[in-house]
Amino acid sequence: MQETENAQKGILVRQGGMLTVLQDLGRYQYRQYGMPTAGAMDQFSYRVGNLLVENPENYASLEITLIGPDLLFQKESMVAITGAPMKPQLNGREIPMWQSIPVCKGDVISFAELETGCRSYMAVAGGFDLPPVMGSLSTYLRAGIGGYQGRQLKQGDLLPLTRETGGEQGSIRYRYPEHLIPPYPAAQVLRVVLGPQQNFFTAASIRTFLNSEFEIDSTSDRMGCRLNGPTLKHRHKAEILSDGLIPGSVQVPGHGNPIVMLSDCPTSGGYPKIATVISADLPKIGQLKPGDRLAFQRVSLKAAHSAYKVFQDSISKDLLEKIPDEHSLPAESRVYQVIIEGKTFRVQIKKENT
Repeated sequence: MQETENAQKGILVRQGGMLTVLQDLGRYQYRQYGMPTAGAMDQFSYRVGNLLVENPENYASLEITLIGPDLLFQKESMVAITGAPMKPQLNGREIPMWQSIPVCKGDVISFAELETGCRSYMAVAGGFDLPPVMGSLSTYLRAGIGGYQGRQLKQGDLLPLTRETGGEQGSIRYRYPEHLIPPYPAAQVLRVVLGPQQNFFTAASIRTFLNSEFEIDSTSDRMGCRLNGPTLKHRHKAEILSDGLIPGSVQVPGHGNPIVMLSDCPTSGGYPKIATVISADLPKIGQLKPGDRLAFQRVSLKAAHSAYKVFQDSISKDLLEKIPDEHSLPAESRVYQVIIEGKTFRVQIKKENT
């Protein structure tokens, strides 16, 4: 009876948003069988969100694209919303991002509008009580597996939360340092390592690739970011014997328009790859939307490794700042949340003895 009651407590989806799905780090161990990894498009924001609610980094979170959902909590919990600024609200009042926020039974989290970027993430302390598929809760939409019934969320869905949600789990509140929060400009420069088939392209095409700006096409999705701009010419054929693809591979089909492979990309492909986006910059492209622009900058493999170390070091619990417990403050102190020109500030006012 207790398990039945627990299963009824979770998050009720009142509106699903444009594309809200559950994602974790992905199912890498099945790529040899042709299964894409899926997983969070912006793994930096996703991983920091889990740290803020004291989850393991691979716990599934909600990936929210362009337009956010409307969510009713049926039990108390702690959440953290990271990624693109989408003006999240708790019961109609704007709440800060990049920090842990307590929610009570009956609270509603919604989203006003996207300011910049493309995707936000909502981590919940304790995670979601859903069965993994091939060791992962990541939603792979094309196969209809993982996440919540293998699909995006819609009105009426009930996301069950684990028993550990709320209580001692996530009881300490944290925030990520504001100066480390990445910006989300509409134009990004992505660092790449040339190859593995750069010799399939003319020298002029490689120069064009590295010295041009491209626009994100409206047909882009979680599988690939299709680019519009100057076309790239192959030396001979535009096909190769199919070989491995990974997120970040930049394929160039016969039409000459590059495609950057993303989280849901297939495991192999038959078009030559002019370059590979370095791992540290993949979160940047995960935050670009149709109409945004990008350019490519060549770096060495050694520089790519150094950038990855910096990226990994930026995702550390040691960087988190504890938020003071308002109830532990002296009686003569009060903490207020003040919103000025869209920015949220926490102000502690202490009565001075006179």
